[in-house]
Amino acid sequence: MNVLALDCGSSSVIAGVLNGQPVSGDEPRTFFKTKVNGPRVEVDANQIVGALRSSIGKLGAKARKVDLIALAVMSPAWVAMDAKGKALTPMITHQDRRSVEEAIALEKRVGKQRHLQLAGNRPYPGGISSTTWAWYQKNQPEILKKADLVGHLNTFLHRRMTGARVTDPSNASFTGLYRTVDLGGWSEELCDAVGAKLSQLPEIHDGDQVGGKITAAAAREFGLVQGTPMLVSMVDGSAGMLMAGAKVGQLFNVTGSTDVLALCTDKPRPREGVLTRALGVGRSWLTVCTLAAVASALYWARLQFFNEMSIEDFRKLMVRLAANGIKASGTVRFDPYMAGDRTSVEQRQGAFTGLTLASTREQMLSAIIESLAAASAARLPLLDDGSTPLLHTVVASGGAADRLDKLMHRDWPGRWTFKPVTEATMQGLWKLSEGFRNGK
Repeated sequence: MNVLALDCGSSSVIAGVLNGQPVSGDEPRTFFKTKVNGPRVEVDANQIVGALRSSIGKLGAKARKVDLIALAVMSPAWVAMDAKGKALTPMITHQDRRSVEEAIALEKRVGKQRHLQLAGNRPYPGGISSTTWAWYQKNQPEILKKADLVGHLNTFLHRRMTGARVTDPSNASFTGLYRTVDLGGWSEELCDAVGAKLSQLPEIHDGDQVGGKITAAAAREFGLVQGTPMLVSMVDGSAGMLMAGAKVGQLFNVTGSTDVLALCTDKPRPREGVLTRALGVGRSWLTVCTLAAVASALYWARLQFFNEMSIEDFRKLMVRLAANGIKASGTVRFDPYMAGDRTSVEQRQGAFTGLTLASTREQMLSAIIESLAAASAARLPLLDDGSTPLLHTVVASGGAADRLDKLMHRDWPGRWTFKPVTEATMQGLWKLSEGFRNGK
């Protein structure tokens, strides 16, 4: 059986045809631009559609010989749609921090502990997309009055490609409107708190269920075959955890523009400092710690301070500084919040301290490196709270080209075995399709 796997991340779309063979790593990728304007971080929905169309097109005739389509998406990527599925807003990504005031008001309205126990998370600006909904309700209510359907990227793509109105529990968890802890569906209490209508929300089904079939219009637009079934699908990190085995206690770490460390558990315990969300299939959950800007912070430093240096030379410099540890930064220190903090309502910002007239650009880069390594290690006590014993073999994806995988694990306390994998999301989508392939 051939499965068309579509990995729609925060900067690109990857398409590949899977048939049980190892993923090659050279599947067609098309990049799209993210617009950053102060606290606002968004993507034109048409750019994502264009990137998807381009990546599928690069597969040629192979894309028309598949039996199933599966998606993995960044989340949240919130968007409101009209009755025809056209985007009324940009995709508001997980790095967007415009809705701090709305988040504070929302938590006061519901109650901090009540919101935490219902949604599984506090209403973190942008990272829990109900705050984005509340922002539009306050600032551009006319848009939401026109909205026929509101959801995340997977819902938007399904509406565009199959006509279906669906999402999965992993994406639903990041809306802030879903009863994450008991997988109990949309919460009327949380919907009322932001002014969301249940009629505007998608149906929730496990990610391994068929959500819809490719329409005639989508077949023409994307070069696919009408009637091809498409799974409801899930958040990209959930697909990676499926590839890792999704055992209780399993850690899965993705290092890239952001760094996501997830623990698989059967005992969700919402608390401050972590994100709690459904895996997306069955009765499993992920406890997640995210560093919002890792590679993106380091390459910001290259752009600002080392613009004359080649990528390869810059990577060698990072490796050398990382090997020298904290002494390489001298008195300079850095707060690693260039893209805010996904587990803080009142948002943090990146900052250098300890600068003197003798400080160098190398010391500033070293300070960024040291702050990221320390923040990575500091997540372990948050995950290891005693409710779920950790397995000490960690499946790790991404970061190899920059040696960031080595850097982010450098200061972890204790003994760990890191199992590197390539294209974890794509491999996870093959795992997600298992039930369909077995006729279940």
